[in-house]
Amino acid sequence: MATPTLAIDGHVATIRLNRADDLNRIHPEDLDALSSHLRAIDQERAVRVLILASTGKTFSSGFHLGAIGAKSTRNLEETADALANCRVPSIAALQGGVYGGAADLALACDFRIGVDGMELMIPAARLGIPFYPSGVERFVTRLGMSAAKRILLSCEKFGARDLLGAGFLDVIVLKEDLEASVAELARTLAAQAPMATQALKKMLNEAAVARLDRHAAAKLVSACLDSAEHKEGLAAWIEKRKPDFKS
Repeated sequence: MATPTLAIDGHVATIRLNRADDLNRIHPEDLDALSSHLRAIDQERAVRVLILASTGKTFSSGFHLGAIGAKSTRNLEETADALANCRVPSIAALQGGVYGGAADLALACDFRIGVDGMELMIPAARLGIPFYPSGVERFVTRLGMSAAKRILLSCEKFGARDLLGAGFLDVIVLKEDLEASVAELARTLAAQAPMATQALKKMLNEAAVARLDRHAAAKLVSACLDSAEHKEGLAAWIEKRKPDFKS
């Protein structure tokens, strides 16, 4: 078994969980690796999209129960927050069940593509583990209070259709179509103006939790409008061609 790996192919970075024999259970050292990979992606300016994926039949069975404690819970929260605040748009490729804290890692991504037949369950309350604050905030702001309570308080198991209806999944695909669907979305996101896309992601995430700094946002907008990528995007639109954005 191995810690998560990072692979970069052009503008697309992929972080992959690699403990298939252990249902991709998340160990403390996996959080360290995830955090390190996220820092590397933020520093690699050529990267425009992040894919979070895993091996095997289950996306992840959640955090290792034997390692749960105040420190590990704090580390999981910090890792999920870092994923949510990653510079580039992110896609969770969910080829199977998502359980426990892994559900927040998936929810921290900007897009989630899941397969028909997958399920999600967070048994934290049943195990006497209160979910950490930023995770609770993500579930409420991204799924709504009703779905958040059903998932976190009732420990209800949600199937793929329930997850689509709640907004956890953006789309459901057949398992054999997952890789192609994720790759297509990654190409679409990578083709957008990177500076504007990253500014929009930051503003959207802040607006979702009523923390949008309008003064800082205005500076981001001005910087985008003054950039070479804006000139290229406008020229490409007028000339009816694909833009060629430089990283």
